[in-house]
Amino acid sequence: MGELIVTVATESDRAAFLSSVDGLFHEDLQIHDPYGDPEWAARGGDAYFTALLDDLDAVPLIARDGDAVLGHLVGRVMEPDVLRPGTKVASLESIRVAPPARGSGVGGRLVAAFFAWARERGAVRAGVTAYAANEGAQRFYARHGFAPSSVSLRAPL
Repeated sequence: MGELIVTVATESDRAAFLSSVDGLFHEDLQIHDPYGDPEWAARGGDAYFTALLDDLDAVPLIARDGDAVLGHLVGRVMEPDVLRPGTKVASLESIRVAPPARGSGVGGRLVAAFFAWARERGAVRAGVTAYAANEGAQRFYARHGFAPSSVSLRAPL
């Protein structure tokens, strides 16, 4: 790998960013969520990306090595809620590293850039949700300081 650069995605990154989001939906969703729509990014991704660019509380990050896109991360900072007044929380909404770049530090660099961005906006902690069966994602998040804080349970009807 050459020089890894992590930056905030811009309009000129639209196609590359959406390709990474599409990859995430086709990899993760098809494996872990039988009710999910892996084609959502193809239909709704364009509007999603436009909304990210217009949202001051969201950050679309992109990781590149030259012209090659190695991954993306979407994060948000949430305003304090009534239970925790004055406490801004950052949410890691989605992250994907292209399969050939996994294990090379790309994901860690994306998370570090997200944490720095969130701290600049006053967030005091970050959260992320992972599928219970996605043990690889959970190990990745644990390496970057995330620890379980609650459990969501579901029952089919």
